[in-house]
Amino acid sequence: MESASRGKRPYNTARRAEQAKLTRARILDTARELLLADGFFAMTVPQLAERAGVSPQTVYNSVGGKAEVVKAVYDVLLAGDDDPTPMSDRPQFRAVVEATDRAAYARAYAAWCRMIWDRVGPLLGVILAHGPGGDAVLEEFVTTIDTERRTGNANGLRGLEERGELPSTRSFDEVVDVVWTLTSPEVYDRLVRRSSWTSARYEEWLAAQLTAALAG
Repeated sequence: MESASRGKRPYNTARRAEQAKLTRARILDTARELLLADGFFAMTVPQLAERAGVSPQTVYNSVGGKAEVVKAVYDVLLAGDDDPTPMSDRPQFRAVVEATDRAAYARAYAAWCRMIWDRVGPLLGVILAHGPGGDAVLEEFVTTIDTERRTGNANGLRGLEERGELPSTRSFDEVVDVVWTLTSPEVYDRLVRRSSWTSARYEEWLAAQLTAALAG
């Protein structure tokens, strides 16, 4: 007698994983559309689930709650894809880390900032238009991306520090403070979205400001 399991279709793990990936992508695409159209406070998990054609529990299982959804949308836009490769390991950021002098660093970092803020600037402009407003989820999101940015700023400056290219009149932390401020999404938003600068003009301005800041 054949085993009872002989005639059953093998469990297709790969297919299930692909379906889960597609479902997650659909949820995040829908969340991005809702956030850009109506803002952070208007989007809810039940509304997102209905628009994405899934149950609220699927949203929680696939991505998480509202905080995780917003952060996931931000991360995908920031990277340009859903690849888990850290931003610090991507070629564009390696150009920043491996810059041999201040001018090369300023040019590479300005180009990097233009690229990522062009991707996420519209989203952040809508989300942060009125500030966190006492919302715990939004405050957590802002704190997280600020912390991640500062870590990235510090990592990007380590190479220059090791080569003796940073100004001797400032501590390393102070240089990070300045770069963290100049490269903030708020500055991009003020110049590009609110003052109608082109992205190219922003990149040129930022490169000049970074060069001056690193000169001492």
